[in-house]
Amino acid sequence: MTSTVPASLPLTAGGAALQAVFLDMDGTLVDTEGFWWDAEVAVFADLGHRLKEEWRDVVVGGPMARSAGYLIEATGADISLAELSVLLNDKFEERIDRGVPLMPGAERLLAELARHNVPTALVSASHRRIIDRVLDSLGPHRFTLSVAGDEVERTKPHPDPYLLAARGIGAEPVRCAVIEDTATGVASAEAAGCRVVAVPSVAPIQPAAGRIVVQSLEEVDLLFLRTLITSPR
Repeated sequence: MTSTVPASLPLTAGGAALQAVFLDMDGTLVDTEGFWWDAEVAVFADLGHRLKEEWRDVVVGGPMARSAGYLIEATGADISLAELSVLLNDKFEERIDRGVPLMPGAERLLAELARHNVPTALVSASHRRIIDRVLDSLGPHRFTLSVAGDEVERTKPHPDPYLLAARGIGAEPVRCAVIEDTATGVASAEAAGCRVVAVPSVAPIQPAAGRIVVQSLEEVDLLFLRTLITSPR
């Protein structure tokens, strides 16, 4: 899959205040945040370094360049950012090829959004090669479009990925609901002007104006998301 964001797509949400739903991938839809940490631990072990568990919260949910760069600096590993990125993506692909488990409630929510013709976008800091492998498992037909971290000049926590998704669908960011599992992703969506549902996966996320924190996607349905858009900030 090479195309990501078409120039514009018609809205099909029946004129509801909610125009689109954007979903993060790792840790939000698929239970893979731990896969990334396992990949990082394995790659650095091969390089002769042991990662500290407390570094996990630092690298979770961030773009590859930030996470990999932090770990190079923290360990002093003799490897370039580009070389490490390739090794991490390779190791992660090996893991997801054995199966990609969905987060609780993800299957039901995706089915409900499709049933009501709500435009959806998969918006991830992961690279395109990784997103496409996961989409093969999830079913690319479930998403109107997808945005990868290596397809924007500035990825999360900057607003660019969510602004690009809104523009591709033809929606106003303020009428888009975003589901994220990390503080980095939440910051990106809120900077874009979207309303956010946070489902923390590894590190806690605090409630804030315009943001709701839930324990699981099992607490989220279409009515919940529509109410999020229509309620005061």
